[in-house]
This record gives sequence, structure tokens and C-alpha cells, in this order.
Amino acid sequence: MSGASGRTATAVATGPGPGGPRSRSRTARRPPVPRLLARPEVGVFLGALAVLVFFLAAAPSVRQGGSMATVLYQSSTIGIMALPVALLMIGGEFDLSAGVAVITSALTASMLSYQLTVNVWTGVIVALALSLGIGAFNGWMLVKTGLPSFLVTLGTFLILQGVNLAVTKLVTGNVATDDVSDMEGFDQARALFASSFGVGGVQVKITVVWWLVFAALATWVLLRTRYGNWVLAVGGDQDSARAVGVPVTFTKITLFMLVGLGAWFVGMHQLFSFNTVQSGEGVGNELIYIAAAVIGGCLLTGGYGSAIGPVFGAFMFGMVNQGIVYAGWNPDWFKAFLGAMLLGAVLINLWVRRTATGR
Repeated sequence: MSGASGRTATAVATGPGPGGPRSRSRTARRPPVPRLLARPEVGVFLGALAVLVFFLAAAPSVRQGGSMATVLYQSSTIGIMALPVALLMIGGEFDLSAGVAVITSALTASMLSYQLTVNVWTGVIVALALSLGIGAFNGWMLVKTGLPSFLVTLGTFLILQGVNLAVTKLVTGNVATDDVSDMEGFDQARALFASSFGVGGVQVKITVVWWLVFAALATWVLLRTRYGNWVLAVGGDQDSARAVGVPVTFTKITLFMLVGLGAWFVGMHQLFSFNTVQSGEGVGNELIYIAAAVIGGCLLTGGYGSAIGPVFGAFMFGMVNQGIVYAGWNPDWFKAFLGAMLLGAVLINLWVRRTATGR
């Protein structure tokens, strides 16, 4: 899977050139094991497997079905956002506003529905339009100004953080929205975004299913569609991609809009899970999404990665976060584990990149 993603960033953007065919033939002659290890998701898969085995041994309660369902749920809420963030990173950019954008979407749906006394689906649709608009704004600012995505999305992050707090206090007189659980359309929305179903006597959140569906869809898009080639090409070499006809502006803007789509979905899950939204939440989550993508094999420089890798990266987050609790350890250790995982992933990614390029 990622063998394609590792080479397409260069092959699509530049086509055959000095060293191109020779490099591909050299890669084709490699033994199967080195070729397998060059895939960006293999390292994180082995890491996730090691983390799982460790906590199965260190925390016996993890072996229970209910505990694993909780781990998967925690992983899914991170993983759904990590997928579009990973695609954006493969395209050579990243979004610092992703965390607060989730809360912006949830606040919009909640306050609009409650204050106007309309069906909650009205708020859901308006929140979707707003989330896509925020993503389009980030992408448009990026391509029109040429500023780094760090600066553009940092500005959006600060704007949304302030607007979330100020507007919520202005409209509700509090830092949280009102309870929407008794409003028309709530049960249907909850069934789509926040329901549970039984598997062998264990309740599993619907977000786990959506997470896997989105991961399969993202993998197909990245590896089997023209748009996926555009993403890899733009992340590998933007100028070369433009020279061979790749619509760079369209690709960049739509990648940011995909992050907005993910923020909307997770925001709706939070709203219909807890019936209310705290306006100050979301700060710092953007780093978790980015870290899950990096641990999943995506390079900060763009042009390399996969959609399945962030699934394992998000699982590692969920496993460590809940595993520490089940083991009875101090939760403060989570940050230490997080830092170690991120540093280890960066080193593994560096080695994988060198392996993939034959250097």
C-alpha cells in the first residue's frame, strides 16, 4: 500500500528523470522483507502491537471485552480526525486549528438549534457548512498569500478559540451550551453520531465503525484515485506537480476542507454524546491529531505516508491512555509515553524514508 504512496509523490510530480527508472528497478530487485519494512504503516503497526501486548500483560483488565471497547472508542475519536489531518500532511501542510474547529462546529449546531427552537438537523447542516467554510478559508489564505500553513492556521486557531468563548457567553450567558436532548430530531442525530450497539454482550460505540469506514475510504482515495495522486504529488514537489498539470490550488483547498469535514463529524459526536458543549475545550487536541499522523508514518515535509498508518497511531494513543488507567498508574505518565512514542516514531520514519529511497 505505502510502497505506492512512498514513490508516487515523486513519480507523479516529476515523471521519469535522472535516476528515476534506475531507482524503481533497484527497488523492485529488493528482497520482500526490506520492501515490506519500507511501507510507512509497518513500523507503527509493530509499535501498536507491542503496546497492546505490553498492556495486556501489565493490566489484566484490558483483556476484558468492555475495556477493549473503551480503548477502541477513545482511539476512534482521535482517529477520525487523524485521517484528514494525515491526508493534509501528505499534501505538505498541517492545520493547527483542527482541535478548536471541532468545538466550533458543535457549538454552532447546539446554539443555533436551541436559540432558534428548530430541528437539531438544521443546526447540524449549518455547522457542516461552517466547518467546510473554515477549511476553505484556511486553504484559500494559504494558496493566495503563500504564507506557511503554520501561520495561517495558528491565526485561525486563535480566532476560533476567542469566538468560541465570547459568542457562547454572549448567547447563553455561560461557558457551555444548553441541553438539546429534548429537541426535535435529537434521537435520530444521536443514532447516527453517538449510538452504541452490542457485540457479544459488549457495547461498542458507532464511532468505531465510522472510523474504520473512513479509513478504508481514505486509503482507496489515496491509492486508487487521481485525487490521491494529486495529494502525493503536491506534497512531494508543489512546483513540479503544477508543471505537469496537477491542480495545486484545488488540491490544497479541498484537503483543508476535509479537515473541516472531520471536525464537523467529531463535533457532532461530542454534542449528541453529552447533549451540551463546553466552549473552552479542544485546545491542544490538534497536536494529538498531528502526532497520531506522524506516529502513523506521515512525514512533516509531506509527500509520504498512508491512510492506514494513522489508524494504528490513534490506536496507540487510545491504548496508552486507557491502559495506564487500567494498570492503576499515575495518569501523568501518559504525557511521558506520548513523548516517547512521538520521538520513536520520528526516528522510525526517518529510517523508513531512507530505506524507501535506497539511501
